[in-house]
Amino acid sequence: MGLRSSWDGWWYLQVAQNGYDPKPLKPLPPGSLFTVKQNSVAFFPLYPGLIRSVSEVTGLGLYGSAILVSVLASLVAAAGIYAVISTLAGVRAGVIAAGLWAVVPGAGVEWAVYSESLFVAIAAWTCYCVMKGRWVPAGLLAFLAGLSRPTSAALIGAVSLAALVTVLRRDGRREHGVAGPVYAMIAAPLGLLTYVLWVGLSMGDLTAYFTLQREGWAHYFDGGAYTLDVLRNIAVGHIDYLFAFSTPDLLGVQLVIALPFLIALMLRRKPPLVLVAYTLAGIVTVLGTQQMFGNTSRYLLPAFPLLLAPAAALSRLKWPSLTVFFTSAAVASGWYAHYVIFELGIP
Repeated sequence: MGLRSSWDGWWYLQVAQNGYDPKPLKPLPPGSLFTVKQNSVAFFPLYPGLIRSVSEVTGLGLYGSAILVSVLASLVAAAGIYAVISTLAGVRAGVIAAGLWAVVPGAGVEWAVYSESLFVAIAAWTCYCVMKGRWVPAGLLAFLAGLSRPTSAALIGAVSLAALVTVLRRDGRREHGVAGPVYAMIAAPLGLLTYVLWVGLSMGDLTAYFTLQREGWAHYFDGGAYTLDVLRNIAVGHIDYLFAFSTPDLLGVQLVIALPFLIALMLRRKPPLVLVAYTLAGIVTVLGTQQMFGNTSRYLLPAFPLLLAPAAALSRLKWPSLTVFFTSAAVASGWYAHYVIFELGIP
């Protein structure tokens, strides 16, 4: 129940219960980390909207509805990951990839009051639709992604790039036509742009959303300066940086070190452009943004295409070996989720 009254979960439940209150940004007294008052408009509307809808339909409370939405979304996400990976590496690898996503570090938030599961569900099926040339549903799903979180920009850009390349290539036009890809390019960014514009107009400043993120939460794109600062500090055993949490940060460093290898292994499998663009843009967003570094494992949950090569490799193991592997991974992931969320209280 701790998630009910703290961090992002609290904000999502507030939006589900009370809606938004987009007043002009309110400055705070100087001398602190945050210079404007936090506001619920920093949290995109799709997840809290679903929470409220489920509560109205089922009669569950908002907290129970939020957990139900997250659980169901995680299952849809796992199915989407299976669909993508099985298309590229076979059914067995698809099942393993879905299992890996369920036990990676940070997976504890998949069944919590967070929007990760919902976003990954949308992202996975969006990528699958693009891979299959189903441009209309791909555009609609990317539109919905834009209403779920700001990092949907990586997915929107990937869909738009894949559609553009399809239109520019003669064989692409012959196979897919022009109308579908063009529709996807137009529809994909509308959800994100509409919400950010609404926040700006409602708060009397078109850049209000970005100002709120930067000055109300100290989250903003800095080109990787914060990530480098964390890496430099941890390399010499120091914690002289913003949002320092030693154990989660050490795991975050290990994930950052592993990323080049995971990216290289993914590229070696020659996945479709939409997966490459989505994954790389998402990683750049995570590492290039000042935010709580201890949450790196959570922020990387949407980068499911990185599981392609590990899933393909593990698919060669027999089920007894896989059972031991997944049992150990599930125990470790469960411990880490409990430690971070309930012991440290990191969002």
